[in-house]
Amino acid sequence: MTDQQRTGRPRRRPVSNLRSAAGAALLAATLAGLAGCSGGSGAGSSDQSVHDQLAADPLTAVRNAADITGRTGSAHTATELVTESSEKKASFTGTGGYDYVKRIGRLEIAVPPGAATTGKIVEVVLPGTVYLQNSGAKVPEGKWVKLDVRQLPDGNLVSSGATDPATAAGALRGVQKADAVGTETVDGVALHHYRGTLDLAKAADATGGRGGDGLRTGSQTFTVKEVPYDAWLDDQGRLHKVVEIFTFAGVAGSKEAKDQVKVTSTTALTDFGKPVEAAEPPASDIFALKPTESPK
Repeated sequence: MTDQQRTGRPRRRPVSNLRSAAGAALLAATLAGLAGCSGGSGAGSSDQSVHDQLAADPLTAVRNAADITGRTGSAHTATELVTESSEKKASFTGTGGYDYVKRIGRLEIAVPPGAATTGKIVEVVLPGTVYLQNSGAKVPEGKWVKLDVRQLPDGNLVSSGATDPATAAGALRGVQKADAVGTETVDGVALHHYRGTLDLAKAADATGGRGGDGLRTGSQTFTVKEVPYDAWLDDQGRLHKVVEIFTFAGVAGSKEAKDQVKVTSTTALTDFGKPVEAAEPPASDIFALKPTESPK
C-alpha cells in the first residue's frame, strides 16, 4: 500500500563511498569476484483480504499482488538468489518471514563456499533500512551493521544474498507487460502463472516513501531496465512466488555481454497470516562503521 509521505531523492554518493558501504553486505564482494573485477508493502486488515479477488486482466492482477499480499498481515518466505557471470556462478538460499502490519522482516541467508564470510547472514529489513549480522570479518561476532538501502548501489535488492519479500513484491507494482501463462496446482492450490517485464523506477513511484528507496536505487544501477519476471498468484490475488532477473555491469561502465552479471532472485511466500518473529536489533548491538571503513 502506498505510503502517504514521500522522501526526496537522496544526493548521490561518490562511488568509493558506495562501495565501502556495500562492503557491509556479503554479496557485494562475492559479485565482484564473479565478474572478475574490482516495500512499502501495504499493510491492511485481514478482514479486508477476505474480499480480495484475482483481477481478470493480467496486468491489473500482477500490479495488485503486493497490496493484496500485504493485507494478509504476514507471510513466511523461502528465497534463492543465483548470480552468474561469464566465469562463475554462486547460489544463496534463505528462509524467514515478513510482518506487513509492523513492516518488518527477518531472513537467514546460507552462505556458499568461497564467499567473503562463513556460516549465515541474518538480515532484518524495514522500509529503506537493513540490519546485517555476520556481514564481515571486521564486525564483532553477534553485532549488527545498520545501513540505509540508498548506501548500497543495488538498493539491497541483491547485495545481501536475497531480495526481501516486501521489495520483491513491491517491484510488481511497476509491471509493464503481463501475459497469462497458465494455471498450475502447487500443494493443492491453483496458482495462476504470469510472465512479463517490469520497470523498477515506476515500481518505486507506485510504492512511495522509504519502501520505494531500494527499488529506485536499483533502477539507476541495473543495466537491463526492462526486468523480466514470472509471478504465481492464487484466486485471491495473493503472491505465492515471484522470480525476477536483475542484470548489472561487473566492469563499471561496460555494456559488453561478457562483463554483465545476471542475478536471478526467487521469493516464495507461504503461511499467510501466521505470526512472524522479527524485531530491530537493540542499539547496544549496533556496530558503527567509520565512514571509509569496510567490514570485510
